Amino acid sequence: MWYYHAKKDDTEVVDALSRLAQELPTRGFEVYYKRLRREGHKWNRKRVLRVYRSMGLKLRRKHKKRLPSRVKNPLEAPMSLNEVWSMDFMADVLSDGRKVRVFNVMDDCNREALAMDVGLNYPARKVVETLGHLEEEIGLPKTIRCDNGPEFISKTLSVWCKRKRVELRFIQPGKPMQN
Repeated sequence: MWYYHAKKDDTEVVDALSRLAQELPTRGFEVYYKRLRREGHKWNRKRVLRVYRSMGLKLRRKHKKRLPSRVKNPLEAPMSLNEVWSMDFMADVLSDGRKVRVFNVMDDCNREALAMDVGLNYPARKVVETLGHLEEEIGLPKTIRCDNGPEFISKTLSVWCKRKRVELRFIQPGKPMQN
């Protein structure tokens, strides 16, 4: 038995999808399909998806950045000043809705606050700058303990610590009491 297969003319769908891909390059199929429906096209979802895939428009998923596994080091109380420092951020919101971040550096021996720096944004460059000021005032510690925030796992801070021969020790994810 022989069946007739009609040639599918998808040029309209291809044109519409390529136009949407130019306008919204970071959006995916769902947004394109809803946009086409709003524009009044009555194309079948399966047809649009088939053309979308054949055009190679499928976006790759963004995967969560994996942190290296942290060694479970027991917290030891330092015996002298400038042996271990802890760094962390606190955040608050102003009345106008802007977020304020406070960068704290503490000496673990006597729990003295060595630095409390306030800013609306606080990139790794500013963290290194603050540590540089502390180096001039009181010297550097042997170890700095911090959490896994983006400012602390940045290359800028790790290069600075290597250059200054300071060990950068991270706490285990989800354990803020270690800091």
